[in-house]
Amino acid sequence: MNYKPLIIVLGEPYSVFSEILFKLFKTKIFKKFKRPVILIGSKDLLTKQMKKLKYYFKINQIRISDVNKIKSYNKKINIIDIKFKFKKVFDKISIKSNNYIKECFDIAILLLKKKNVFAMINGPISKKHFLNKKYLGITEYLSSKTKIKSNGVMLIYNPNFSVCPVTTHMPINKVSKSITSKKIIYNITEIEKFYRTNFHKKPLVAVLGLNPHCETIDKFSEEDKFIKPAIKFLIKKKMRISGPFSSDTFFSRKNLKKYDVAVGMYHDQMLTPMKMLYKFNAINITLGLPFIRVSPDHGPNNQMIGKNKSDPQSLISSINFFKNLNGN
Repeated sequence: MNYKPLIIVLGEPYSVFSEILFKLFKTKIFKKFKRPVILIGSKDLLTKQMKKLKYYFKINQIRISDVNKIKSYNKKINIIDIKFKFKKVFDKISIKSNNYIKECFDIAILLLKKKNVFAMINGPISKKHFLNKKYLGITEYLSSKTKIKSNGVMLIYNPNFSVCPVTTHMPINKVSKSITSKKIIYNITEIEKFYRTNFHKKPLVAVLGLNPHCETIDKFSEEDKFIKPAIKFLIKKKMRISGPFSSDTFFSRKNLKKYDVAVGMYHDQMLTPMKMLYKFNAINITLGLPFIRVSPDHGPNNQMIGKNKSDPQSLISSINFFKNLNGN
C-alpha cells in the first residue's frame, strides 16, 4: 500500500526541535512507520545542528514536484530545502526568522490544499516574534491562512483523556468577554466529529465552568448566560455531555476514567492539569481545518538549545497518533 507523505514543518530554527527530531529518528516507532516523512526547512541549518549534536543521518533533498515520488520509508531524512541565512547554529529567537517560517508554512499549506500530502506536524513557533500580536497562536494563524471562518479548535490529546480550552492564548482579563454559547457549541461539535471520524465513537464530554465552584457574587454569570444553555442545546442534539463542573475538583481519577474529553473556558485552566497528568505524552491537534494538523505540546525552549537534554516524547506521541490512526 502506498501512503501519502506526512510533512513536518521545522518551525522556529533556533529551538530544541532539531534535537527532538534526531531523537525521534532513532526510535523503533519511527523506523517502522510506513508513511514517508518529509521535512520542510533549512537543509544547511539542519545539517550543521546535526553535526553539532553528534547525530548522523543521510539527507535526501527533494523538490516540491517530487513529493509523491518518495518511496523510501524513512531510511533517509527527506527534506524540501528552504534557504535561511544564519550566523550561528544555535542563536537566539528573533524576527529575523519570520520570513523563513512563513515560507515553510506556505509550502506546507500548498501541498495540503493540493492533497499531495496526508497531514502536517509543525515544530514549535515563537508566538511573540512570528505571530507578532496579529494571531493568538498557530491555531488562529492556520485558520486564517486556510480561510476558516470560525477559528480552529485546540485539542490537547492523549488516547486516554483530552482537554480543550474554548479560548486559546488569550490574556486572562479578556477571557470572559470572549466566551459565547456559539463558541462552546462549535468546539464540542468539532470534538465529537473528530472522535466519530477517527475512532468511531461518541465521546463523553465534561464541560467546566469559568468561575470558582461555577458560582459568582456578580449579577452576571457566564455559567447561566452561556455555558448551561450550550450544554442544554448539545444534549438536545443527542451528544454525550455533562456539566458545568468546578475545575478545582474535576480532575480526579474517577472523572479521568469516566470522561473522554474535558472542555474548559481558558488555556491554563485546561493545560496545567493536562501537563501535570501526562507531561510530554500529549499532542496539540487543531480541529476544524481542511487537513489534520498536529504539533508537539511544548514551545521552542530556547534556553535548552544545544544541550541535548530535551524530552522527545511529545513528538513521538505525534507519530504514534498517526500510526494508530492509519493502522500502520
